[in-house]
Amino acid sequence: MNVYSKFESELTVRPDDIDLYQHVHSTRYLDYVLAARFEQMDTCYGMSMQAFADLGLGWYMASAHIRYKRPLGWGDRMTVRTWIESFTDSGCRVAFEIEKIPTAKRVCDGYCDYSLVSLANGRATPLPEEIKAKYSI
Repeated sequence: MNVYSKFESELTVRPDDIDLYQHVHSTRYLDYVLAARFEQMDTCYGMSMQAFADLGLGWYMASAHIRYKRPLGWGDRMTVRTWIESFTDSGCRVAFEIEKIPTAKRVCDGYCDYSLVSLANGRATPLPEEIKAKYSI
């Protein structure tokens, strides 16, 4: 089993993230993971989402699984930690953890399965070895 690097991004809960029950709406946690990955693709892997688009490629989320532990509230700060858990022929599984700052208590964890697709036709395409190598750190 391969072990890949974990990367962290810090984010803050915004007022529009809050739901009727005065905590972060469940769907926003995926937004936090996507925001962290967007940043990390550029700063940590050296291949941004724009670089994929320039190649005519994009990442589609095929599935997501979240285990909620405790809520976040307005103004809370968090660490979003993500890493590649595994690769497939045309994609990868990205695992994640979100922890509240400064307590480092786990807010949620889970994973998202992504497929690499051709932007020309929206179909899955094989993951090029050079991209897999770049993301296998």
